[in-house]
Amino acid sequence: MAAMTGLERGPAVPPVRRAAGRPRVWRAVVFVLAAAYFLVPLGASFWYTVHTPTTGVSFAPYGELVTAEGFARSLALSLGLAAATIVLVLLLALPAMLAVRLFAPRLRPVMEVLCTLPLVVPPITFVAGLGTSLRVGTDVLAPTPFWGTLVAIQDPGFPVVLVLAYVVLVLPFVYRSLDAGLRTMDVRTLVEAGRNLGASWPYVLFRVIVPNLRSALASASFLTLALVLGEYTVASLLGYEPFAVWIVTVSGSKGQLSVAVSILSLLLIWMLLLAVSSVFGREKKK
Repeated sequence: MAAMTGLERGPAVPPVRRAAGRPRVWRAVVFVLAAAYFLVPLGASFWYTVHTPTTGVSFAPYGELVTAEGFARSLALSLGLAAATIVLVLLLALPAMLAVRLFAPRLRPVMEVLCTLPLVVPPITFVAGLGTSLRVGTDVLAPTPFWGTLVAIQDPGFPVVLVLAYVVLVLPFVYRSLDAGLRTMDVRTLVEAGRNLGASWPYVLFRVIVPNLRSALASASFLTLALVLGEYTVASLLGYEPFAVWIVTVSGSKGQLSVAVSILSLLLIWMLLLAVSSVFGREKKK
């Protein structure tokens, strides 16, 4: 056949193989650098909490956390504020974003600008305006029944005004997380299919849309949790003492204790993130 066609096959040329070890080496280098960037400051902080030049190594600061005055109260307050903020911001943002996508898609740029606007306003300016509004509102609403409501939302036991302020601050991050999740699904088709089968709007929202947004909802929830646990400016200037303000207050007299609390709070958030990641990873495999 080769003689008839005049074609002759030469010796097989082995394919050129690229160095397989180079990508692995670069990945290892990047991983080591990233780990050092995060773990070295954390290790230095931990060493500061357990070592003193006079007594040596001691874990007493971590033992003092349980009995420290205000620790449990401030942590419980911050967790309660975080839970309320997560529920409120999701109840506000998710239905509004779905309504815009389904019924008014031309308003999406307007909604995006409004939701990301808090990034432009400095927190100090925001809290200054909020404090002025509360003071003026108390005087203006004194003769009306709304005065009691305005006083109730400023209750030090559970300041609802902080929840409202945190909703505004965290709105850009929640919007971006939910928008990324909604872009991965055909919302209109899912809603029309559910409605054609006789499902009500609440059923479509909680049984059709929300299960497909689990990762986006988890991301938005933990961004909110991290912001609420670490927010200091608004709470401090309004005169409240959640967890972040308590840490700064303690740091003035007990530096080791405040750093120990910061390390434990950081580890707690990491553990929650890992737990949620593992749960959603199992759900995707199923």
